[in-house]
Amino acid sequence: HYIISSISNSLASMLSECRTEIRGSLFKNKQEASPYHTPAPIILHWYGPLYALYLGPHYTVVVNTYQHAREVLLQRGKEFAGRPKMLTTELLTRGGKDIAFSDYSPLWKTHRRLVHNSFTLFGEGTTKLQSIVLEAVEALCCDLQASRGHAIDPDPPLMRAVTNVVCTLVFSSTYQPGDPELTTVMEYNDGIVQTIARGGLVDIFPWLRFLPNQTLTTLTECIAIRDQLLSKKLEEHKVSLISGEPRDLLDALLQGQTRIQHNQGSGIRGQGLGAEQEEEGISDDHVLMTAAEAFGAGVETTSTTLLWVLAFLLHHPQVQERVQKELDEVVGCGRSPDVSDRTHLPYLDSVINEVMRIRPVSPILIPHTALTHSSIGGHSICKGSRVLVNMWAIHHDPEHWDQPEDFRPERFLDDNGQRFTPSCFMPFGAGPRVCVGESLARLELFLFVSGLLQRFSFSPAPGVPLPDLEGRLGVVLQPLRYTLTVTPRPGWEGVRGGCGGRIEGEGGKTGGSD
Repeated sequence: HYIISSISNSLASMLSECRTEIRGSLFKNKQEASPYHTPAPIILHWYGPLYALYLGPHYTVVVNTYQHAREVLLQRGKEFAGRPKMLTTELLTRGGKDIAFSDYSPLWKTHRRLVHNSFTLFGEGTTKLQSIVLEAVEALCCDLQASRGHAIDPDPPLMRAVTNVVCTLVFSSTYQPGDPELTTVMEYNDGIVQTIARGGLVDIFPWLRFLPNQTLTTLTECIAIRDQLLSKKLEEHKVSLISGEPRDLLDALLQGQTRIQHNQGSGIRGQGLGAEQEEEGISDDHVLMTAAEAFGAGVETTSTTLLWVLAFLLHHPQVQERVQKELDEVVGCGRSPDVSDRTHLPYLDSVINEVMRIRPVSPILIPHTALTHSSIGGHSICKGSRVLVNMWAIHHDPEHWDQPEDFRPERFLDDNGQRFTPSCFMPFGAGPRVCVGESLARLELFLFVSGLLQRFSFSPAPGVPLPDLEGRLGVVLQPLRYTLTVTPRPGWEGVRGGCGGRIEGEGGKTGGSD
């Protein structure tokens, strides 16, 4: 999702000018053209359901409706499954060795299948990921318990908790606050996020890389720090790797890589692989970039969604109370919520969905490219054209959403109060390019939100305005920084566990271990 902000803000700069004055407008100051209260996707929606323009030399089609998005993502998903090659993504992914930004090919399908199979070891229905997330929830609750009664910024503890989940998932390292290695991970990840958010004209005009560019220099330095740390973890895992159940994602990827190499050595060609791609195979770079992508796509998006959840609950205390009532009835305070409770907590689930609808962290999906001559809505699309799917417009389309600007979790419930998911709700995309980590992200969001609201009530800090709900479009659409007050709920006041000071409910468990 790194390039989304640079593309969308560049579009905002262009489209906020008179339509006939496009030349040069890409170089307008982004803060002037796309202020915090006017995210670029809203500006895009003013120009109709489907239109095309040139971003520099690149012919780009912008899709603003579910009907057209369905064509691009599902009905003609393979025809539009390509990815444009851009300078920043090439740097971030070692030349497209990841899943999200790599172009569509037989090798990409083999890589994605390997990643998907590895993720299923930690997905819904398994206890491994649940244990990892519950451990992070316990640690987060301990942090919040220590700050009760004081106004706090929820961003740092949420970011630290989600980062710890990814570190444990990827290479089995769990850190205490202030740990130097955790600090390194958070700093390089934030450095990548911040440098990408400052602008992406170099992706539209690659020749700009030959000019002095401090942002590009900083990005390269952060990537080098990232790769050094992850390469060290990869080599450690190679030495300690044994057969049997993998300890973490790196183990699972290395085992899958070995299986693929064995099949190739036995003359069993990967499905659809040509001789050239078969020879290349799944390299260490593919494994490394998959681990890097878990941080790049998994930390900022999940932590930002959690910040949006808390921000909307501060504005709608009656929603918070209803979620807590549902939790009290289904879970109580004798244990922590777990994944088996999800089907019995439809309102909590609807709150998470409504937050992802009304404030999609990726308002514009990662750009697609047409791999062949095709069409959208009856309009011819030439091979090589870039396609942007405007998820903001789709999630705010009054044709599909009644009063789309209102926060109404009930829209995700049917007449019987059970979960209902409209087909036009696509926060993770759809089709061949759907987010490979969707099930992991949904599980994280459920366990964090349920765990927090079971134990705490969140209220505005005294004398401080409610959070701004318009948001700021950077790498993701994030709320402006805000503060809140944390109050332990009945049954959780001042009760602390013995493991690292973590909270323990009445008869509850600590550490999230099974």
